[in-house]
Amino acid sequence: MTLIKTFVLTAVSTVIRIISGFIINKILSIYVGPSGLALVGQFQNFSSIVTTFSNGAITQGIVKYVAEYKDIGKKQKIFSTSTVITLVCSFLISMILILFNDYWSLLILKTNEYNNVFTIFGFTIFLYALNINLLSILNGQKEIEKYILVNILSSIFLLFFTFLLTIKFYLLGALYALVLNQSIVFFITLALSIKSKWFNIKYFLQGVDKDILKKLGKFSLMAITSAIAVPTSHIIVRGYIGNTLGWDSAGYWQGIWYVSNVYLMVITTALGVYYLPRLSEIKDKNELKKEIIYGYKIIMPIVIILALSIYIYKEVIVKILFTEKFMPMLTLFKWQLIGDVIKIASWLLGNLMWAKEMAKLFIGSEIFFSLTWVILSLVCVKHFGLIGVTYAFTLNYFMYFLFLFLSFRRVLL
Repeated sequence: MTLIKTFVLTAVSTVIRIISGFIINKILSIYVGPSGLALVGQFQNFSSIVTTFSNGAITQGIVKYVAEYKDIGKKQKIFSTSTVITLVCSFLISMILILFNDYWSLLILKTNEYNNVFTIFGFTIFLYALNINLLSILNGQKEIEKYILVNILSSIFLLFFTFLLTIKFYLLGALYALVLNQSIVFFITLALSIKSKWFNIKYFLQGVDKDILKKLGKFSLMAITSAIAVPTSHIIVRGYIGNTLGWDSAGYWQGIWYVSNVYLMVITTALGVYYLPRLSEIKDKNELKKEIIYGYKIIMPIVIILALSIYIYKEVIVKILFTEKFMPMLTLFKWQLIGDVIKIASWLLGNLMWAKEMAKLFIGSEIFFSLTWVILSLVCVKHFGLIGVTYAFTLNYFMYFLFLFLSFRRVLL
C-alpha cells in the first residue's frame, strides 16, 4: 500500500477522531474548565506511561517483525511471545495500580478522591494491553481497513462515554471515560482479527520463543525510554507552569498542545500506519533514500499548509474548541505551530531508528532531548512567562532535527 493511499484511508479515521476530539474538548472546557483540563492532561500523560508498560512496550517491535517476516511460522512465534509478555506485564501493572491507588491519585491529580479511577484502571488494563497487541499485528499485516475501522469505533465510543460521564460526574466522569474506552474496544478488535486469514488461536498459545523475546526486548527498551521520558517531561513542565503561573495557565498550555495533537493526527496517523512497516521492509540504501525523500515531498507541504491555516483562524478555533476563558492561549500559537512543522520533519527521520533497530541512538537521543526540553522550558518560562514554553518547544525540536540530519546524512546525501 502506497503512502498516498494510506494517507487517504487514515484521513477518514483522523477526521472522525478530530471531530470527536473537538466535541470532547468542548465538553471538558465547559464542565471542568482550564484547571480541570490541565489535570486531564496530567492523567493522560500518566496513563500513556502505564499503558506502554502494560504490554512490555513491544508495540513497535510487533509491527516491525510482523511486517518483515513473511513465513507464518516465524509470525506465530511473534504472536505467542508477545501475548505472554502482555499478560505478565499487564498483571504486574494492574497490581501496582490497585494496591497504590491512593498514592497515584494524590501524586497525579493532587487529591486522593479519585483513587477509584486508578482501581478501575488496574482491573481493566489487561484488555487495553491485549487490544494494543492485536492492533500492532493488524498494522504489521497491513490490514489497514480493519486497523482504521477500530480507530474510528474507538473515537466514537470515547465521545459517547465522555459525553455521558462528564455531564453526570464532571472531572471524575472524564477520567472514567479515558480509562474504560480502550478496554471495551478490545472486543471489537478481537472480532475483526478472528475473521483474518492469519488468525488462529493456536498461534497465540505456543509459549515464549527466546530469539523473538530478545528481538522484542530491544524495542521494549526503546519504547520504555520514550514512554517515561516524554510524558514525564510534560508532567514536570505542566507542574512547573501550574505552580508558578497558576493552573489556569497550565490549562492554556494544555489547550495549545491539544490543538497541535489534533491537527497533526492527520499526519502522524498515516505515517504511523505506513512508515514503520515500509521502512522495515527496505534493505537497499538507495530505495530507502527515495522513500524518505518521497515522504518529505508529500508530507511537509501538507504540514505547512495546516499550520498556516490554524494560525490564521486561531481565534475562531479557540472559540469553537474551548470557551472565552481560554482566549489568553492565543499568544502561544505562533511558536507552537513553527515547532510542530520542525517536529514532523524530525519525526520522518526518527522512524529510521525504529525501523533499523538503532536502540542506543534512540535511547540516548530521547533522554537527552527530553532533558533539554525540560531545562529550556523552565528557563524560558521563568524569563518570558507562559509563551516561553513554546520558544523552548521550537528550539528543542530544531536541535533534534539537526542531530537526526547529521546522524543520517549518509542515507540522505
